[in-house]
Parts: sequence; structure tokens; C-alpha cells
Amino acid sequence: MNQNCPPDNNPSPNNLPEYKNPKGFYRRGPRHPPHFDQPGRLQHVTFRLAGSLPAEYLAGIKRKLEAGAISAEEYRQSIDAQLHSGDGPDWLSRAQVADIVDNALNYFDGDRYDLHTWCIMPNHVHVLFQPRQGYRIADIVQSWKSFTSKKCNELLGRTGAFWQDDYFDRYMRNHADVQHTTAYILNNGGRTSVRSQLPRQSK
Repeated sequence: MNQNCPPDNNPSPNNLPEYKNPKGFYRRGPRHPPHFDQPGRLQHVTFRLAGSLPAEYLAGIKRKLEAGAISAEEYRQSIDAQLHSGDGPDWLSRAQVADIVDNALNYFDGDRYDLHTWCIMPNHVHVLFQPRQGYRIADIVQSWKSFTSKKCNELLGRTGAFWQDDYFDRYMRNHADVQHTTAYILNNGGRTSVRSQLPRQSK
């Protein structure tokens, strides 16, 4: 699989249909945020390093979500803002570690999913991608995390959890949503890449 150029069938925001009655919502458990899984739908997924959020903060925000005091979207936004504060490990700021993650994201591009835009921050990763028929988001994300956790731990000379359990996802509702999310990911300030009927660009 050529990782230096985009596949011929890249997802395009111009071809994104409007979904007014989406299906595919589920929860892994009461203490987890809701997920939405549907092949062919552009998804913005965020996953983070283990220990990247203070335990007290995480427990408090989860209690608010469980009690219905905040929405799932407010929960996601709060988590994202806290991640950008830079607490905890920042292993992804190391070029060799980021390379492992970047290569893993690209490995099944054009096969199991189509990458659109992604960003590797010091303590978390944003990915906008489109799963192909027959592949679940949960399985795709788990494959990324399982492979990279082993390789990154070997590189760092450490053991134990590398990634935090679970992830956050948000499906793209319309064209404006895609444009806003793409701009958000590219303006995060980490190692950013975009692939949407264009040659790959990296910073």
C-alpha cells in the first residue's frame, strides 16, 4: 500500500450526504460517553495518552455526565480543553513516537478506511476519517492503539498502559461540520496532515 500518495477514492466533503435521522448510537457502559458507528460516515475521533487528564478532574466531569448535568458534547469539549492544558505525559511530542502513530494511521488507509485529516498532539490524537463497509470505528481505533502502544512502549523503554481506555467520536452532520472540523484539527498546533483528493501535506 503506497503511503506517499492518496488512494483514488478519497472521501470528499462535496459528496457528504445529509443525515437527519442517524442510527448506530451505543454506549460501552454508563461511565463511558456515547459512540456513533456507521460505515461511510466521516467521523472525528480523539484518543489520548494514559494519565493525560488529572484523576480528580476526570472523576468530576464523569459524574456530571452521568447525572445529566452536562451533555455528551459539553463533556467532549471540556475534555478537549483540559488536554490542551498540557498536564501529564507528552510522549507524542517525541518525533520517533509520533512517527509510529502516524505510520499506524496510514497503514490501512484506502483499505479499511479513508483518512481525511489528522493531528498528533503531545498527549492526544485527532483523526477525521471515513470507515469502509464492514469495519467498525471501535475496531479501527483499537487496532491503532494496540499496535502503537506496544511499539511506543518498546521505544520509550517502559511498560504499562500507553493509551487511555476508550475514545471520543463525533460524526459529521453536514458540509459545514466537515469544514469546521478540518480547520480545527489543522489549527491544533501539533503534527498535522490532510488528505482529501490532494497530495499529503505534513507540518
